[in-house]
Amino acid sequence: MVGFNTPEKFSPQCEYERQLGERASSRLRELVAHGSAQLTKVACACGPGTEGTSECNYGRSCGILRVDGKDVASILISEGLAVPFACGRTSCPPTPRPWCRE
Repeated sequence: MVGFNTPEKFSPQCEYERQLGERASSRLRELVAHGSAQLTKVACACGPGTEGTSECNYGRSCGILRVDGKDVASILISEGLAVPFACGRTSCPPTPRPWCRE
């Protein structure tokens, strides 16, 4: 899904990130289970000629998920379970991971 970044569960930088990642995953499952979900595929931010290959987004497709017409990215961001993350046409900035403070 595009437009946001959630905390990591499997390679967190701190325990709080792992816990928040678990909450984000749980909330996503809840949204999908209790609403009508629609996934709209969109182009990934890939270098020319790499769309659909392992060199682009780890070989994964990109899309926007809506549940009951509401953008899941906006929901998770508004609930503090994600942060905005927007890529350009052919590349992405460094992935934001603001959950751990040293």
